[in-house]
Parts: sequence; structure tokens; C-alpha cells
Amino acid sequence: MATVDKEPSSSDDRSRLSTHFDVPESSHANRWAQLWDAGDFLPWDRGGPNPAFKDLLMEKKGLIGEYFVVKGDGTKRRKTALVPGCGRGYDVLLLASHGYDAYGLEVSEKAVERCLEEKKNKGYKYMADMHSDGGGKSTFLKGDFFATQWTDAVPDGKFDLIYDYTFFCALTPRMRPAWSQRILQLLATDPPGCLICLEFPTYKDPSLGGPPFGLTPQTYLEHLGHPGEKLPYDEFGHVLAGSQRQPKSDSLERLDHWQPERTHEIGKGTDWVSVWRHR
Repeated sequence: MATVDKEPSSSDDRSRLSTHFDVPESSHANRWAQLWDAGDFLPWDRGGPNPAFKDLLMEKKGLIGEYFVVKGDGTKRRKTALVPGCGRGYDVLLLASHGYDAYGLEVSEKAVERCLEEKKNKGYKYMADMHSDGGGKSTFLKGDFFATQWTDAVPDGKFDLIYDYTFFCALTPRMRPAWSQRILQLLATDPPGCLICLEFPTYKDPSLGGPPFGLTPQTYLEHLGHPGEKLPYDEFGHVLAGSQRQPKSDSLERLDHWQPERTHEIGKGTDWVSVWRHR
């Protein structure tokens, strides 16, 4: 099947997605699976990793660290990485080529099959970034991000790096407290793990609904600073900044925040990248 290259911000795509997900939130996972099963409407698929993420992995090692941890006995352990809602697995394969043992999570068996096809047929595209040690493993799992069963396949059930691009924006605003709490649970603490968010779509008016739902950098700042908490929003769908509300001690802090020089066409001039660790 050819990659869909339509812009997801088009009115037709927005309308079709909005109608498709006009069901109770408990049915949303099944609705995503239906889209993957049909395979003829995947407007979020860009055909490869976001250039901003590629640049970060190449240029920001001083911020995110190396792909390995040196253990007490002097031996090295590869870091584990997670991409929730990994799509066709582009970012998982990229992370593996950079040395991580990378895991991609999807709600659909068909999506997992697409990832394995990408790995088999186009894995060579990622070889240029591969370390001399041969790179890490890439593993694709079917599961619900908010459930726990799928983490049985992961050593310690924790990740040294988590990358979120189009997963947070696919969730309804009511699911955001659960997202931030789950991120907090999955991100390793010893040594401290790293959350990378490619903030998208910041250009979209939150009142238009979704998916994808319009987000602002403040949305990430508030939810990751207060994981699990139900936060106030105004009538236009913007989270209210908590100027009088201190971040929780058990939360994430933002280490850096910038607009990337390169990103997918749809996010040029509006995408942001943020890097987070346990407070």
C-alpha cells in the first residue's frame, strides 16, 4: 500500500477524522485499529522520521546522553526507548540505528504488521546512522499504552527514552492527565530517563477538536508538571497557566525547549521540541 501523503490539516481530513472518532473515548482504540485495518486513510503518515527528531539524535547528545549506560562493573547496557503510537515504526527504526533497544507500541495488530514490513523492506534506509557496534534491537508490540500487560516484554518495564510526536495530540483533553501520569510511571529514574516531545499541532485552534487536537507548549508544561491532575481549561480549549500552582515534586521538569530548523512541512514555523526529566 502506498504511503498517504495528504496534509492532515485539510478540512476534509479533519472532518473525516472527527466523524470517525465521534464515539465514546472507550471506543477510540478500536477506531484507530479500524483505520489501520482499512489502510486507505492514514493522513498522519509522513513516510519517514521527522527531520527534527533526526537532528536531535545527531546534535543533542550533550542533552539526552549517549545510547548506553555504563554499569557498576564497567560494562555497557543499551538504553531502552519507547515510541507510543509508533505508526509504521519509522522512529523506532531510527532509534535502533542510533544504538537504542527501541520499542514501538500500537493498538492494532495490522499496524504492527506494517512496522515489520517497513523493517524488512526499508530497514536499509536507516543503516547510515548505525553505530559500528551494529545498532540496537527494534521491537514492535500491540497493546494499550494505559494498560500494563505489554510492559512484560520490556526489561524492568521502564524506558530510558520516550519519544512523543503524534500520540499526545491524538488523545482527547480528558485523557491528558492519564497520559502524563503514565509517562511518569514509564520513564526510568535510575539513571534518569529522558522524555522528548515534538510539540504538534501548535498552529491548530484547540476549539476545533480533533484528532489531532490543537496543543500549545503550555499544555505540555502544565500536564507534565502536574501528572495525573485534572487541570482547568478555558472555554476556548486552552489550559490555564498555573501561576499560583507549583509543580508537583513527583513530576517532570523541562530541560530545554526550542523551535527546530527542520521538521515536516506541516509543522514548519510552529513545531517545538521539548526535553524532560524527572524533577
